[in-house]
Amino acid sequence: MNRTWLTAGMAAIAVTLSGAGYGEWKPEKPVRIIVPWGAGGSTDQLVRTLAGDLEDALGQKIVVVNQPGGAGAVGTKAAFDAPKDGYTWTAGAAKDLGTYGVTGAVDTHLKDWNLYLAVINFTLLSVNPDSPFQTVDSIAMGMKNKPKSVTIATGGINSAGGASAEALKAATGGDYKMVTYDGGSPAVKAAVAHETEMTTQLISEQYEMLRARRLKSLAAFTPEAIDLPGIGKVESITKLLPGTKVGPVYFGIWAPKGIPQDVVDTMNQVWNEKIANSSRLQKYAQSKGLAVNVVSGDKAYQQAFPSTQINAWQIHEGGKSKVSPDKVGIPRP
Repeated sequence: MNRTWLTAGMAAIAVTLSGAGYGEWKPEKPVRIIVPWGAGGSTDQLVRTLAGDLEDALGQKIVVVNQPGGAGAVGTKAAFDAPKDGYTWTAGAAKDLGTYGVTGAVDTHLKDWNLYLAVINFTLLSVNPDSPFQTVDSIAMGMKNKPKSVTIATGGINSAGGASAEALKAATGGDYKMVTYDGGSPAVKAAVAHETEMTTQLISEQYEMLRARRLKSLAAFTPEAIDLPGIGKVESITKLLPGTKVGPVYFGIWAPKGIPQDVVDTMNQVWNEKIANSSRLQKYAQSKGLAVNVVSGDKAYQQAFPSTQINAWQIHEGGKSKVSPDKVGIPRP
């Protein structure tokens, strides 16, 4: 699988562990990670994969709480408004987090968070096998001539699937009907059940349905074609629909800035030592066709911001923003 674009920044920092443990922060109660999407989706899968390593490193229980709603906004706001003591985190795709301020869902921006990235995901344009839309050209024609017939299941405008649907809209100059669900997993199931004609959700959410031939992938939102085990070659949307803007989808966990510095320092050490060398994370990524990308802090922000820019401006130009991105510190890419 050609993943040059995916593997940028994948090098982990291997540090020899001393007997001192991980940093100065020793949690005195369980640490909560709010998954702002329903169970079974990409964020839920990743957080539950990371939880075991975090428990080993911190010596405390990690409580995973699914709090879906508002295309991820409800759970994200709950974490943002919680006491800034290091005991409440949230998770997801960084570019979703970075566009809540543009859609007006949550008054927050990427720079407001301590970012801990773990994997690089990507989306696929996949259709129900019985859909009348069996090529990218037929979808583009439908978006131009009969937009209401092009129904796309996503997790909402701030989701990765929503961003990719907007990328299609921008590239075709047409329109479509977005059908939203509380996360990527139910959106994929909706396309499988033929409630919608297609979905643009993440590979990690579609993978099993593609292997079972219950969905048919037409294109990958990647700069180059990809080769997926058990599925085969999937052409890049940029070749099939020139002008489509794509970007990697960085997934991880985060907590608002303002949490104690000893929490940040400890989590930095845990991330660079425990998570960067996690066999759990490696196995999860391999099982879903993902790339491991363990980074934090300023480097994580620098990686995630370009995709946030693309997403934010596609939302704005598609008429779905409340605030122009440049008004909240997101210049046009």
